Amino acid sequence: MKLVAPPPELRRGCDLALEVNLVEQPGIERLLRDSDTPYVEVTPLRSETAALLDVVKITDYGEWMMVKAGNMKLAFDKRTGTIVNTSGGGCPDIPYLHAEMVGRQLAEAPRPRELGFTLCALMLDRALEESLSLWRDGGGPC
Repeated sequence: MKLVAPPPELRRGCDLALEVNLVEQPGIERLLRDSDTPYVEVTPLRSETAALLDVVKITDYGEWMMVKAGNMKLAFDKRTGTIVNTSGGGCPDIPYLHAEMVGRQLAEAPRPRELGFTLCALMLDRALEESLSLWRDGGGPC
């Protein structure tokens, strides 16, 4: 399974979708029903649609790299691995997370999913995770 952005026709705001193997659909739907977890529907996707749903986007700005996950963005210095900015989302815990993260090394930054309580925090955590991976692949010390 992996988190993805929902298809445009199912979006209702800051939504997420869970990509699953369709072979497992009946069991997953049963688990959601039995645990009273609300969901919109299970929708098969065509391969050309799936490319639009990738929740993580990466932009290289020369000195800095920006990782966007959902509506949240994290930018870091490629030379030092220092977080230079976070932005996006409208959730109430984002200013606190921004203050806790900016100026810290990627590997030393607190995990937003452990401090926050919103979908924005979860997406910022996803951006941090991807940033750490990029930093490591680029030869940084993390």
